[in-house]
Amino acid sequence: MLKIGNIKMKNKVVLAPMAGVCNPAFRLIAKEFGCGLVCAEMVSDKAILHGNKRTLDMLFVDEREKPLSLQIFGGDRESLVEAAKIVDTQTNADIIDINMGCPVPKITKCDAGARWLLDPDKIYEMVSAVVDAVNKPVTVKMRIGWDSEHIYAVQNAQAVERAGGKAVSVHGRTREQLYTGKANWDIIKDVKQAVTIPVIGNGDVFTPEDAKRLLDHTGCDGVMIGRGALGNPWMLYRTIHYLTEGELLADPTPREKMEIAIVHMDRLVKLKGESVAVREMRKHLAWYLKGLPGAARVKDVIMEETSRDKMAQILSGYIESLGAESEKPAASGSAQTDEVVYH
Repeated sequence: MLKIGNIKMKNKVVLAPMAGVCNPAFRLIAKEFGCGLVCAEMVSDKAILHGNKRTLDMLFVDEREKPLSLQIFGGDRESLVEAAKIVDTQTNADIIDINMGCPVPKITKCDAGARWLLDPDKIYEMVSAVVDAVNKPVTVKMRIGWDSEHIYAVQNAQAVERAGGKAVSVHGRTREQLYTGKANWDIIKDVKQAVTIPVIGNGDVFTPEDAKRLLDHTGCDGVMIGRGALGNPWMLYRTIHYLTEGELLADPTPREKMEIAIVHMDRLVKLKGESVAVREMRKHLAWYLKGLPGAARVKDVIMEETSRDKMAQILSGYIESLGAESEKPAASGSAQTDEVVYH
């Protein structure tokens, strides 16, 4: 089983931190589907220090989600350390994760996220400063490199380990690749062989079989699933079952998918209010509907909807229109999309 510092997970499957996705509504569903560790979407160190209400809300952790990792980012050592202290003492997160993988220009221009990938010395300096200031285990999420000419994954992971980091998650793409091309599992394997702390592999895991291949190929201690879980938390459950039992469970039926989609929406409503939640749910429903029969016409309708009850009515009507087809497993259609940024 995966163990980070003194925190034990019940399996090797980790939900990736995804911007605009990994709030408590979705994280709790992931946990109910068996995920060993869930990661919250990244939060700016300066936003934490400014005490912005929306930011502080993002630090909320439901006890049922634990163990949970809260991810922070920043390019200034002093503010990163102070933000980490707040996460350490004022939240019930189990792990503090530092982002050094986000490829978005507005993040890298602030000398944060993937910008660190060019400087192992800075990684050591920043991570060690945070480790010295907090009691919770500190981990790092990174990419293999800045671009194909600057791949310092091994040196960077070794810097994390020297600094006292308790684990490193490695996405097998460079910053330049964003989410295109293929994830390089060979470099993840090199990282695993170069450090003694746990390594979690990430990238191109869209099926339970992918997860097993990544673990077998790299020798990693855990597997991180991002876009493959969008609208498809069954991917998490099916992966855990496949890794432990060697049995590939059937995909969910359309009825099962719509039932969980409504649970997801209701939790978002409770979290953010009906107006915001229903608008935010549109993208999630597009993912839940992906690959299902007649989904295109339903997507068109829900994109105009603003009411929770009407949205639920549309989904229920869709299931009824499918008749017996709603009870048959449907290909889930992995959410291989660039519409979400996972860090």
